[in-house]
Amino acid sequence: MEINDLTPAEQRVWRAFATGTVVDLRDGGTELTVRARVLRALLLNGPREPDEIAAVKLEGAHITGVLDLRYGTVDCVVRFSDCRFDSVPSISGAQLSYLNLSRSELPGLSAARIRVDGSLRLTDCRFGGPVHLGGAQISGALFLERARLSAADSGHPALRLNQITVEDDLCAPGLRVEGEIRLDGARVAGSIDLEDAELSNPGADVLDSESLEVGANVQARRLRAEGRIDLRGVRIPGRLDLLRATLSNPGNTALRASSAVIGELWLREGPRMTGRLNLRRAQIEQLDLEPEMLPDEVRLLDLTYTFLTPHEPVERRLPMLERDSSGYDPHGYEQLTAAYRHIGDDHAARRVQLAKQRRHRTTLSWYGRLWGHVQDATVGYGFRPLRAFGWLLSLLAVGSIAFALNPPPALKPDEAPDFNPVFFALDLLIPVITFGQETAYAPEGWAQWLAYVLVLAGWVLATTVLAGVTRTVSRQ
Repeated sequence: MEINDLTPAEQRVWRAFATGTVVDLRDGGTELTVRARVLRALLLNGPREPDEIAAVKLEGAHITGVLDLRYGTVDCVVRFSDCRFDSVPSISGAQLSYLNLSRSELPGLSAARIRVDGSLRLTDCRFGGPVHLGGAQISGALFLERARLSAADSGHPALRLNQITVEDDLCAPGLRVEGEIRLDGARVAGSIDLEDAELSNPGADVLDSESLEVGANVQARRLRAEGRIDLRGVRIPGRLDLLRATLSNPGNTALRASSAVIGELWLREGPRMTGRLNLRRAQIEQLDLEPEMLPDEVRLLDLTYTFLTPHEPVERRLPMLERDSSGYDPHGYEQLTAAYRHIGDDHAARRVQLAKQRRHRTTLSWYGRLWGHVQDATVGYGFRPLRAFGWLLSLLAVGSIAFALNPPPALKPDEAPDFNPVFFALDLLIPVITFGQETAYAPEGWAQWLAYVLVLAGWVLATTVLAGVTRTVSRQ
């Protein structure tokens, strides 16, 4: 391209390229319009000078036409700051050293499978259509701070980052997106920052991050999301921080992290989640969960965690298990029991086990439920053994007083030992052990019926105590 074919603004850009000089067209010296085909020629075959580092550093330009760099190689710094693009830049498959579009306005961006040797900066950009970065390889960081994307009516995801590789951080605090973000299969070597981001795609996926791999943390404090966040199978060795986050997807799943492996999951200090929470088969080292953030429906089947913080009374933790739409899940109760035992709170652990037996009772047949109620009332399923002694002492007192007021006649008066109402009642109550009273005396009338009741009660107590002890020993 001949320099004589260029407008005054384009000539300024052309002459500044070889030395990497900044060209700000807002200074009033020339018009703002620069043709995209001029920039393409400059980036691919622009003039070079010895001992100088070439670069396009353009500010405040109005770029017309399509900037087409598909599968091209650009070995210089490219910076379009505060620029306005009429058409969607098409740079799919291109290889660039560095690309900066900060504070620019674009109708979209088509950059699938690009390779950037440095960083890609889209800070404060305004996109009126989809941004496609799927399969991109970025050796530095990806910056999306305070960027605005809207593609709700396009029928395509607003931001495609699927299968992307970022060798540093993905920085997007204050990001605003209307539409879906796709991060499935992506790999970020550093951390992902979504603090103060606002994502909206009501009734559909707002963030699809299935099988995402992150090297450190995902920071999403004060995140506001309308739609489903899908984190199935993600790998986050550090922290997934949702402190003070607002998650909403009424009538459907708000947060899904099934089969995920996460170092720490923080869900606290925020409003109650609207929608379903799905943590099925997830593996979490530390689950930092405030009961107030739990939605009305959760799915926790086969969820495993080592620590559960903050330390809360059992009454505040059990609703988490009772809201599981999958029904009774013994594994959930065992996990909560293990968490309490890990911090030495054995009393709370026993209460969780008692709640587990009571929940299991609701799944049994009528006779199973009946027997469960008997075990619960007598010994608390073995977790309240002192209750059995209370029953024993009460029945012993009733029997001793009754037989003292109405002593039974001896079967063989000449051979019978002296009658003792206390030991006679003990003989009736305690199976196997005998004090010689029961075999020597035979109650009559109502006293005989009382004796039958005491014998039956003794066997019930013995059976329930044995069942409770067996359950406790086998659990240990």
